Amino acid sequence: MRALIVTAVAAEADSVAAGLTPHPDPADRDARSRPLPGGRSVTRYDVPGLAFDVLAGGVGPAAVAAATGAALAAAEHPYSLVVSAGIGGGFQPAAPVGSLVVADAIVAADLGAQTPDGFLTVEELGFGRAAHLPPADLTARVAEATGALLAPVLTVSTVTGTAARAAELAARHPLAGAEAMEGFGVAEAAAAHGLPVLEIRAVSNPVGPRDRAAWRIGDALAALTEGFHRLVPVLQTWRHDARND
Repeated sequence: MRALIVTAVAAEADSVAAGLTPHPDPADRDARSRPLPGGRSVTRYDVPGLAFDVLAGGVGPAAVAAATGAALAAAEHPYSLVVSAGIGGGFQPAAPVGSLVVADAIVAADLGAQTPDGFLTVEELGFGRAAHLPPADLTARVAEATGALLAPVLTVSTVTGTAARAAELAARHPLAGAEAMEGFGVAEAAAAHGLPVLEIRAVSNPVGPRDRAAWRIGDALAALTEGFHRLVPVLQTWRHDARND
């Protein structure tokens, strides 16, 4: 099985790679990199029964959707799965800092319209979908293997920085576990190619008032590495449909 793993930035991609390959050699990584249109590149990592291409696709849903689409269109071999991965904010107390969240729904939380009666999603407006649902069998197995919270992950174009905004999102999405900026963009590109998607987030900060001094990015990146180390055995035995055989 071959999977495309998409992060926002290089530090997240490196943490994912460390989980796939405990001691990646930078020279070997350069040799395994393949350029994409637009100046980005994917790097291949092989483990028994699996091949992973890792891509740092940019920050935000638009940039990462474009990068993911380019990688899927330029693939030398067909993919079976697309994974959105990285760090993000956690809704408290369900997703404490340093924990993992696996998305059972990937939700476009701020794509829509504000009205006098409240927020309307793009789906409620009749202009598209507001959520993607990853394969339930896969998300359940990944959450169990990694010790992650299984919950919706919200995609936002602006990171939450106030208590009022956090409360608004929690009221509209009471089961949400995390927020990040890329999952829905990755999911849209995957859906356009008929591929299943998975999202994994390591929590670096609480969703709420912005306090950079309290963020634990290093701990979140370490949790992301450990999560992917535990993910590999799940994917070695998972089959979504005949395309993966």
